[in-house]
Parts: sequence; C-alpha cells; structure tokens
Amino acid sequence: MKKIKIFSPGTIANLSCGFDVIGCCLDTIGDEMTITIEPGTGVFITKIEGADLPKEAHLNVAGVAVQALLDELDQDIQVTITILKNIKAGSGIGSSAASSAGAVWAVNELLNKPFAPHDLIRFAMQGEKLASGNAHADNVAPALLGGFTLIRSYTPLDIVKLPYPEDLMAIVVHPQIEVKTSDARAVLKQNVTLTDAITQWGNVGGLVAGLCLNDYQLIGRSLEDVIIEPLRSILIPKFEQVKKAALAQGALGCGISGSGPSIFALSQGIETANEVAKAMHEVYKNAEIDFDIYISNINSTGIRRID
Repeated sequence: MKKIKIFSPGTIANLSCGFDVIGCCLDTIGDEMTITIEPGTGVFITKIEGADLPKEAHLNVAGVAVQALLDELDQDIQVTITILKNIKAGSGIGSSAASSAGAVWAVNELLNKPFAPHDLIRFAMQGEKLASGNAHADNVAPALLGGFTLIRSYTPLDIVKLPYPEDLMAIVVHPQIEVKTSDARAVLKQNVTLTDAITQWGNVGGLVAGLCLNDYQLIGRSLEDVIIEPLRSILIPKFEQVKKAALAQGALGCGISGSGPSIFALSQGIETANEVAKAMHEVYKNAEIDFDIYISNINSTGIRRID
C-alpha cells in the first residue's frame, strides 16, 4: 500500500471578464486529502469531514475524476480517499475542483506520474461535469498547474499557464449563503450583443497582457464583466456595496468569484490587501451577514504534498 496526504487549494474562476477560460490559484484556503493505493479494484471514499457529501464514488466528484484516470490507464488498482473539506460547497472558490483535481493529482503521484500535469486536467474536468453539468476547466487547471491559467480552447483542450506580477494579492469574502453552480448558470443568457462581446474580448486580452507585462493598472482596467456579472450579482447580497468599498480602498478590481456567492478582489501588495479586506469585512459586518474572508498570495505551484 502507498499513501499520500495533500493540500488541494481553492481557486478563483472567471476573474470577471474570463468566463470559463481564466482562473488563478489561492494559497491560504484549501482541502486536505489522504489517498492510498493498493492491489485490487475500485474507488472508495471512506471519510468526509466538513461537508455532507456522498461517499459513493460515482456520486462524488473525486471518485468520478479518479475513475476517469484509471479507465485510461487500464490498470487494476484500489484507491481509497478521505477528505477534509475546508472549502464549502457552493462557495464559489472551487470546492468541487479541489476534490477532483486533488484526487487525480495524488493518484498520479502514487503511480509515479504516468500523466503530465496538463493531462490530469481532463480527468478532473469529469468531476466538474458531475458537479455542474459542464466540464469546465477554469478551476481545476489553476489548482493543478498553479498561478494563472488560460483555457485557449476546450476542443481540443489547450491550456496556457500565464506569468503574473509577484506582488499580486487576492482577497476573497464568502458570505454564508450557497449559490449552486447549476443555478448560477441557469440565470445566464444564451446570446449576447456584439457590443458586449467586443468589450469582453478586449478585457480578456487586456487582462492577459496586464499579467504578462506586470502592468497592475492594465490588470485593473480589464477586470470588468459586462456579460455575466450583471445577471449573477443579483444572487449575492450586498455585492455592489462590497465592490464599491473594495475599489475605494485601492483594489485593482473586484468581481464575482466563480459562480458566487464569494466576491474576489485583486490588489498590489499586502498593505492594500489588508485595507481592502477590512472594507469588505465592514460591509457584511454591518449587514449582519455571516461570512469568511481570506487574504492570499497567488499560489504558484498548485496542489502540494503535506505529509
């Protein structure tokens, strides 16, 4: 029997303008998972702490993702998984992605890495498909690769890891309500105007350019979403107040993290990040809404071993 314990990080998907194509990896919030492999067959989830989630492998994103890996490997292995869920389901910071990506990363490590990190993304996407009905990669890609990632194409899958300024910080506030990804997708329109599409394309290009050029101001100007945010923000209490408060304290930009209800902001440096976090904190404190708040540097490596 071989065993590994890992930290599988939270992630911010979309980053305002990059719906389903851009994400980044956090460092201060994540799940802990212990995975063992041994001779035999089957995937077994024996313990889940911190969340009421199914243990049946075919109903759990971690089990589905691992099974996809084993099916391609065509090898008889018994996999046993335990999960400590620190990322709440429906939080908007990649709860399902942490389980899916963490499980396949760990199994791959125990099998002496038959797959490259990029190859693991397509297995983890099967877990995302179970969770939301859509096999998106904007959370699992940064969890597996670290940093910022761009999904240039889904067919064929083409994912690029992006450089970014080293002093970039992320602040995330999670109001204690649940917004299911499937519900958040249900409010979206299937068609957009050409004017909005052009604006969004420009912002995606600007965000990628700003990250590559270490241009904080360009990053900030590009963190604008004219297509998704106007529809989803109504599901999040005090969203506009939180965004206004964050920008007033120097945030480069602020928007919905994934499908919500978490709200993210990016800032330059820890001092500004602390001020932004205080401002976001005050909005929800005064509204008497329970919430968690995180300040994080960008996690450059993604999932890591902790045993």
